[in-house]
Order: sequence, then C-alpha cells, then structure tokens
Amino acid sequence: MTAIERPPHAPPAAAPHHRRYRRGMSVFEAVMVALQGLIANKLRSVLTMLGIIIGVASVILTVALGSGASQQSQEIIRKMGTNVLTAFPNWQRTGVVNNGLGSANTLKEEDAQAVLEECRDIAAVAPECSGRAQVKYKQQNTSTNVVGCTPDEFDIRNVAMAKGHIFTKADNAHRARVCVIGDQVRDTLFGDNVEPLGKILKVKKDNFEVVGVAAYKGSTGFRNMDDQIWVPLTTAMHRLFGQTYINSISIQAKNENVMEDAQREVEQVIGRRHHQPPGQDPDIRIFNQQDLADTAKQQSAMMTMLLTGVATVSLLVGGIGIMNIMLVSVTERTREIGIRKAIGARFKDILNQFLIESVTMSLVGGALGILLGTLGSLALTNFVHWPTLLTIEPVVISFIFAALVGIFFGIYPALKAAKLDPIEALRYE
Repeated sequence: MTAIERPPHAPPAAAPHHRRYRRGMSVFEAVMVALQGLIANKLRSVLTMLGIIIGVASVILTVALGSGASQQSQEIIRKMGTNVLTAFPNWQRTGVVNNGLGSANTLKEEDAQAVLEECRDIAAVAPECSGRAQVKYKQQNTSTNVVGCTPDEFDIRNVAMAKGHIFTKADNAHRARVCVIGDQVRDTLFGDNVEPLGKILKVKKDNFEVVGVAAYKGSTGFRNMDDQIWVPLTTAMHRLFGQTYINSISIQAKNENVMEDAQREVEQVIGRRHHQPPGQDPDIRIFNQQDLADTAKQQSAMMTMLLTGVATVSLLVGGIGIMNIMLVSVTERTREIGIRKAIGARFKDILNQFLIESVTMSLVGGALGILLGTLGSLALTNFVHWPTLLTIEPVVISFIFAALVGIFFGIYPALKAAKLDPIEALRYE
C-alpha cells in the first residue's frame, strides 16, 4: 500500500499544545494576561493596589512638602541678605543682672571701617544703630523699628526700592533728615491713595522727608523689614537716639565658601581693637547666616526622611496585600495551573507568569500613586498654599520601589503555584 504523501505546498501540521508551552509564555503575553485579570476583577484589583497607591502618593507628597519647606526656609534666609554675618556686642552686667546680648556699648563705627579694611574675605560692611520710635504722618501714626545705617545696608540685606531712592553717603555725612520706609509702614501711614515720596514724617520730635519706599519683602521670621524705616546712621545716632556707639554691624563675605574664615577675621580684628588678650573670648557675638541656612536644611532633611519612612510603611502594607491576593489567585486557579502543566508548561513558565502578574499589579498601583501624588502636590500648592517642590528623583525611586515590592511579595505565591503537582491540581475542585 502506497503511503499518501503531503503535497509540497501544503501547510505544516499544527504544533501540539505542549510544544507551544515548551517555548514558554512571553513577557508581553504574561503582562496582557495580568492586565486582563485586573480588568476582570476591578474592585478587587483596586483594593489590592490601594496600599501601593497610597504608599507611592505619600512618598511623593512628603518629599515634595519637605523640599518645598526647605526651599522656603532658604528663601527666607536669602531675604536677610547674601553671605551675611551680623556682629553684636556682648552682654554687660548691672550688679548680678545680665542685661542680655547687645547690651554692652563696645562697638564703634570705626570698628566697622577697620573690619572692611583689614579683613580680606569681607566685601562690604554696614554699621547699624536701631531702636523703636513713634512715627507720624498727619493723623496716622505707628510704633516701628528705626534703623540707622549706611547706604551699603540696602545691598547687604537685599532691600530693593519700589519707589524713589536710598539716601546717600552725603546724607549720612551731613546727618540729613531723610528716610526710606518699609511697605507696611507705607500702607499704615499713607494707604493706597497717597503718594509717600516727598512727604514729611515726624519721627520722635524731628521731621524726616520720605525719599524712598522699599519693595515688599515679607517677614523673615527674625526681622520684619516691611515694618521699619531706614535713616542715615549719623542721624539716628546723634539726632534720634543720642548715642556714640552702634548696636550691630552687618558684614557681607565675598562668597559662601569663606564665611567661617571671614568670621574668624572679624573676631581677630575687633579683638585687637578692643585690646583683648590672646585666647580670651571676644566681647562680640557673631551670627553666621550660613550656619542658620545649614541648620534649616538639616532640619528639613530629617523631617522629610521621617515622613518618608512612615510613608514607606504603606508600600510594605500594600505589598502584603498583593501577596495575599496572589495566594488567593493561586488557589482559585489551581485547576488551570494543572491543565497548563499537563500540556507542557514548565516550572519557570508558571513562576514567571505569577511573578509578572504581581509586578504588573504593583507597577499599575505605582503609576496611579504617582498620578495621585502629583495632583495632591499641585492641589496643596494652588488651593491650600502650602509650599511644595516636585522633583523627578522621588517619583523614579518610589516607582522602582513599587516594582521591587511586587517582586518580593510575589515570589512566594509564584513559587507555590509553580510547585503544584499537576495530577493533584487537575483533581482540585
């Protein structure tokens, strides 16, 4: 009997199912199966991913809030000036009573000039004489801070002019009765309908002409520059407060890298001028703005790390939820696993399938968490007016961490599924 031959153009016989499984399910196929499972069980999927969603969103929100707070604190410090040191005289005692920092009358205007001339890391200095005073314009009056200074004060403290100009060195030399007023003082005394330039204010018993209005600056938390007026240093010392000493010196270093060197130089120069023995504590105290900025940055970083750690717990809880659901899924699909093994699915095929499903669930939850965290950050900024700063690093890190959570908590269910005996699995009802 002659064998019937297949025509040469006929298609090859269909490969048996077990051969198809021998090549294994591709990653794309496994992802599509996982997505179909998520869509088929929407409520269960959302509840399972909720921990991942909340965890990722919390990480993004906390880091954005921490970064925003840090940026705001740095901005507040920058408002006080750039690379600024402030020197105050030390305290003095009256009997057994300590009168507090700045009570000693040891700083002179000449000390500030010596600092500028002898310290190589100093760019500018501005001696200050300040005190509270009653300021009046017609029927309006306010009690505010009056700062006597040189024109360099405005550059050192980053004070910009909204109207008019600052007083000059000539005004300081002639004890001129001119002043620059802060935005809050302008609002209190003149409102929005009166032009303040050229108007005469009464400060204590002297008349002062308004030559400039400082731009709105906002409170720095240490000094409200909007609620003060500036007058020439000699005018404040001799006309208003009747003193021959100054209350402080604002000192600007050449850059932020020489702040500590500049501080040592200032202490040495003033120590020599005040005839202090070597090794004795200086009779001044210097506040280093860079130290303040570093402290604020460290505090913000510590708070952000604490909040991020708390938020990370949500990711771990979400991972446990995924593991529980995957174990339930293994139980529900026991017979399916048995059939797949019977037609050729290998250990690694089943392992990869369930592991990819776990990771897919985590990544979808991570993506939704990123969306929620981003929208929440924008909402806090635009509606609650909390400072936030979104950066790409926490988004990427939280997304990768979500994937790692999916892998870690998906391994056990995947191994359990892959180790099922096909005979026992086929008998499962």
